[in-house]
Amino acid sequence: MDGGNPEIGGNVVAAGRATNYLEAGSGEPVVLIHGSGPGVTAYANWRLTVPALAEHFRVVAPDIAGFGYTEASVDETFDYDVWIGHVVGFMDALGIRSAHVLGNSFGGALAIQMAIRHPERVRRLVLMGAVGAAFELTEGLDAVWGYQPGEDNMRRMIRYFAYDLSLISDELVRSRYQASLRPGIQEMYAGMFPAPRQRHIDRFAAPEDRVRAIDKETMIFHGRDDQVIPVQVAIRLNQLIPRSQLHVFGRCGHWTQVEHAARFNRMVTEFLLEDS
Repeated sequence: MDGGNPEIGGNVVAAGRATNYLEAGSGEPVVLIHGSGPGVTAYANWRLTVPALAEHFRVVAPDIAGFGYTEASVDETFDYDVWIGHVVGFMDALGIRSAHVLGNSFGGALAIQMAIRHPERVRRLVLMGAVGAAFELTEGLDAVWGYQPGEDNMRRMIRYFAYDLSLISDELVRSRYQASLRPGIQEMYAGMFPAPRQRHIDRFAAPEDRVRAIDKETMIFHGRDDQVIPVQVAIRLNQLIPRSQLHVFGRCGHWTQVEHAARFNRMVTEFLLEDS
């Protein structure tokens, strides 16, 4: 890990691209897939999750293609084929045949697609604030995907994520803002989710018959007060996935793993250990 930047960890070539990732612990592998906010990295999403899960598991968390410190080009077209291919290639590069898969928001959509397209690679599934069922574009998600660089814009956007606004420190805003300014990052980000944005939600919504066919034990988390992805999405996923359980946290926005970190980590650990 880069001594001056906790976001930079190991590096491996996955699906043909140099991939930055975090790794800790030993045991059954757990793959963490981050969300799609501007300036996001695996560390930004999972900094409170990795140490807790690493007490029992081998935890790996890549920067997904188009985000963070993983190699990508501004002229690439990013879609499910690229993203899922990258996750599978990342697992292959680390010698991971199958793993528990945790997906946050956009990463939840990728985790669902992993279970649909590559069920043999997924043991148990954990979804948090996940995209994956149809819903109308929210003001919060429109602000996230429509972000334009600016410290005030970043502060305004982050306020949609948290129920407890005291979590939004000046340091957090500055670090995410600076991350969004790295060369090529905003250009790639702006090209991923251009307006009109309802179409991107629609393409992330997996066909319901495919979701019903998911046979993995699945734990679904959502914040009752989520302004980015409405809680109704989690309720629908729970209705569709046969072997799923749903946990809705009150006084919680889109940052379940941050706002309720201790409870989230404990519940995920116990759920995954059941498969040991």
